[in-house]
Amino acid sequence: MFCALTSYPDDLFDRYWEPYAENVSVIASNNTPSVSGFWNIPPSKIFESALSTDQLEPLELRWPPLSLPNSTYYIALYFADNRDSMLSSSRVLRIHINEVRYISNLEVTSAGAAVFATRWPLEGQTKITLSSAANSNASPLINAGEIFDILRLGGRTHTRDVITLNAMKSSLRNPPLDWNGDPCLPLYYTWTGITCSEGERIRVVTLNLTSMGLSGSLSSSIANLTALTGIWLGNNSLSGTIPNLSSLRLLEVLHLEDNQFNGDIPSSLGEVRSLRELFLQNNNLTGRIPDSLVGKPGLDLRTSGNQFLSPSPS
Repeated sequence: MFCALTSYPDDLFDRYWEPYAENVSVIASNNTPSVSGFWNIPPSKIFESALSTDQLEPLELRWPPLSLPNSTYYIALYFADNRDSMLSSSRVLRIHINEVRYISNLEVTSAGAAVFATRWPLEGQTKITLSSAANSNASPLINAGEIFDILRLGGRTHTRDVITLNAMKSSLRNPPLDWNGDPCLPLYYTWTGITCSEGERIRVVTLNLTSMGLSGSLSSSIANLTALTGIWLGNNSLSGTIPNLSSLRLLEVLHLEDNQFNGDIPSSLGEVRSLRELFLQNNNLTGRIPDSLVGKPGLDLRTSGNQFLSPSPS
């Protein structure tokens, strides 16, 4: 926070530490404590310098520099006395965040210290005030700080959906890079192409990977995503046969156009009562178009650009 820009490999967890931007006195440290004594192992570079004031004056910091959304935050502050450990004078701090007491009588030594708050409410601009305690004869000092927004996870993604998407990932040669972890959580950080329902029992409701440059095959396990209402996989290089999707009772839209699918169109698609768009044009499909699809009321069926034995509806 107050040293030079620091990240991996200096920080084993690849946290991003940047210098404090405002004009505050920066002092060099004569002591660098061992970071192995800190549970979250901060980079040792953060203890090479510190912010301080002269003559026991309070130190006020506008940090973080941006206005924060109303949320709950994890806050950690780091300290190490920069003086010779043999000195008899003490450095004891009182810390307030937006005028609310964060900690009192924190003794800072050359061995280093860290204080944490795991659920601290913040909104807008933030002011951290450090002052010397009554029994301190040294100015306030701080080496670094880190802050994280605590995101609510809400419920949990249906286990079968998680297993299914991982099976689909294995069938693709080049799945999206962020297809790791939970597909739907945290909120606002879902996998690329995935939208999910809300509530305690979270389901995957749409899959849109149009024009993603995908190759490989479409795993038959997709039939287990029974909450799907739409699948858009057009304009990729997917090959193999189209799996049986009759279990997707809620499916309204299926776009597989402009790929390399081969074999027959599954007649089971006619059993999907909600289906209103089925785009299969420009693939390598053969055989006959199932009667259950040709005569299906309300279905927009597009199959041109294939090699069917019967005429294409469009």
